[in-house]
Amino acid sequence: MTLTRSGPLPGGDPYDVTVVGAGVVGSAIARELARLPLRIALIDASDDVGNGTSKANTAILHTGFDAVPGSLESRLVRDGQRLLAAYAADSGIPVEPVGALLVAWNEEQLAALPGLADKAVRNGYRAARILPADEVRAREPELGPGVLGALHVPDESLVCPWTTTLAYATQAVRAGVDLHLNCPVQDVTPGEPHTLATGRGSLRTRYLVNAAGLYADAIDRFLGHTDFTVTPRRGQLIVFDELARGLVRHILLPVPDARGKGVLVTPTVYGNVMLGPTAEDLDDKAATGSTAEGLALLREKGRRILPALLDEEVTAVYAGLRAATGQEDYAIRAHPAQRYVTVGGIRSTGLTASMGIAAHVVELLAEGGLPVTGARALEPVRMPNLGEAFSRPYRDAAMIAADPEYGRIVCHCERVTRGEIRDALAATVPPASPEGLRRRTRARGGRCQGFHCGAAVRALFEEARR
Repeated sequence: MTLTRSGPLPGGDPYDVTVVGAGVVGSAIARELARLPLRIALIDASDDVGNGTSKANTAILHTGFDAVPGSLESRLVRDGQRLLAAYAADSGIPVEPVGALLVAWNEEQLAALPGLADKAVRNGYRAARILPADEVRAREPELGPGVLGALHVPDESLVCPWTTTLAYATQAVRAGVDLHLNCPVQDVTPGEPHTLATGRGSLRTRYLVNAAGLYADAIDRFLGHTDFTVTPRRGQLIVFDELARGLVRHILLPVPDARGKGVLVTPTVYGNVMLGPTAEDLDDKAATGSTAEGLALLREKGRRILPALLDEEVTAVYAGLRAATGQEDYAIRAHPAQRYVTVGGIRSTGLTASMGIAAHVVELLAEGGLPVTGARALEPVRMPNLGEAFSRPYRDAAMIAADPEYGRIVCHCERVTRGEIRDALAATVPPASPEGLRRRTRARGGRCQGFHCGAAVRALFEEARR
């Protein structure tokens, strides 16, 4: 197992395939390639996996009911939902099938529901049905006034995006993939093999997969392609305290427009309630700050959807950037003559589609000449549970009896124990920062945001680093 975060990259023979970008999609591709008897590298400019768009999405396992029928996205979301649901069950990734309500607040939105129901059928999803206002109100008593009806999508689910990315990367590394972090790609010299100039030296590879998210267009241009341009689309979100969880039973979606699904209210697998996102097209691919204007807009929308939510305590606000391209479909392109595949324009459905995308990319590589014989099954991985609806160590008497560290709570807001922190710090892909530790354990993620436990968590982190 090889994971590096510093120093020169290893030399030797070229890699058979290098995947640029260790987000949820790149990590899924690396995991799929790990099944083959090949030398694989997964590299990322950040110091951790899933540290870009993948860490800051709405964490929904989609059915794909509202994708563009016949699109590549529609097929890969459908495939990915099936694959990820099974993988999550096997790997301990928390999933909650709460269902979604696409709520109509005016006559125009109500009139759009039959078309959306038909669209779902054309996307292969047949369980959606239109509910009258009284049934919607019975399902969600705290909804604001003026509800006219809703489209019920029973199979939309909540999922943990942090654990999903980490599971893919962990399984890939354990199967022999080299994971190189803090490794930004600065240039690519195409050839046989390709040579990547990175911040840690050069890397040679026969095949190249570009899953660089916000920077996928820049990597594409190194190879001479200008098929798309990524415009960062900022999504600001507000996270409400766990005490708000009783206010909402479903994912509450607006009727979508051309810019996306709009502002929603959704529970999370961690027991919170989330309001967002905004959709702001920017020029800066690092502009992940929240703004007063964005948060005011969210509060205005939230007051219409679920008025009582605005009386609850806010745990956190954050913003993520989506890789918008102005195109209606994923920008996945194969360039067989160059032994190169671009995986661009992967928006918020990329979490759901990740395993479907990975299988598709390996097929494209095979069509370009990559040998794919001798595939093997991967050793299963079992991830620590972060989901509030499932058993957690602090309340598992058997775990505590076997190891008392699972009964010693460090973060009281999120009820995270010393045992969980210890395990995360000793994992195959350990965190490089307290923020990375939070995504692996929930430590410092609760209502006090680390005010009480921050020093103790950092001390454990620093001790492990020594």
